[in-house]
Amino acid sequence: MKAFVLKGYGEAEKNFFLSDVSDPIPKNDEVLIRVEAFGLNFADVMARLGLYQDAPPLPAILGYDVVGTVIESGDSNNNHLIGKRVVALTRFGGYAELAVAKIKAIAEIPSDFVAHEATALATQYCTAYYATHIATTVPHGSIVLIHAAAGGVGQALVQLCLAKKCKIIATCSSTAKQKLLTSWGVNYAINYSTSDFEEEIKKLSDFKGLDVIFDSIGGSFFKKNLRLLAPGGKMVCYGGAQRSGKRNAFSFFKDIRFVLGFGIMSPIPFLIHSKSLIGINMLRIADNRPELIGLAMEAVIQLVNEQKIPRPCGQSFSMNDLSIAHELLENRKTTGKLAILWK
Repeated sequence: MKAFVLKGYGEAEKNFFLSDVSDPIPKNDEVLIRVEAFGLNFADVMARLGLYQDAPPLPAILGYDVVGTVIESGDSNNNHLIGKRVVALTRFGGYAELAVAKIKAIAEIPSDFVAHEATALATQYCTAYYATHIATTVPHGSIVLIHAAAGGVGQALVQLCLAKKCKIIATCSSTAKQKLLTSWGVNYAINYSTSDFEEEIKKLSDFKGLDVIFDSIGGSFFKKNLRLLAPGGKMVCYGGAQRSGKRNAFSFFKDIRFVLGFGIMSPIPFLIHSKSLIGINMLRIADNRPELIGLAMEAVIQLVNEQKIPRPCGQSFSMNDLSIAHELLENRKTTGKLAILWK
């Protein structure tokens, strides 16, 4: 089969190579999928830059999510899945014509779901559902802050919180994204590239503290978030996008600044102010509790089918434009989910 193999760290155009590799073989608890499209995630960008500690050693095939058709099962008892069009969470290996996935981490999808809609359900929408319904709960009418809200997970968080009638404050990196977020129903959209989101939020006339904060950026955002939480508030951290960027001679110092941005943490302030900190790494969940991935996928597909939340937005690229899509994602010039088509 053919696959995009990452052979070095740095720019996408110089380090991804379309190569012939061996077909994967499904284990007893897995299926083999003929991939029609695979999704891009910010973790892929971090892996390409050499910043993702869970990424496999080079040369590596990245990829967390695929959409395609099951063509083989590792256990004949699961042959009824053959021929089904599914979305699947993969343990890397998604940037390929064939990919394996655990049976507990796949879900059948309607034939009219396009690539970016389907792949978003595997990672972005699963992460958002896990964050809002499993790792913690978001009560109806909560006041929530969603960072990087125009991205894939951010979009899903916005829609799930809107379904709970939440008041939503969202941050993004451009004026165009502010307008997009407002069109989705966000109450206040803040461009963190030109404004201090903490100061902007404190200026709101009815501000009394935030009930829930969803943070995929980390670093210096962390302490600001903590100050904005109301007593009983919860901060959900699921990424460290502030650490990304071009690697150069000063990257080590940028990494140190990123870590120091979190400050020295102690449970005492959380206890005194009754605040909670929740960390999410969906790779760990997939490895240890794959049934929760399946539960989340089934739940978001049902919500979409029942029109309780809209289908994910995003964009699909041809296989020849993988490098372009990667660079756009890295530079935060995209909205919603990005998917690559095998054609």
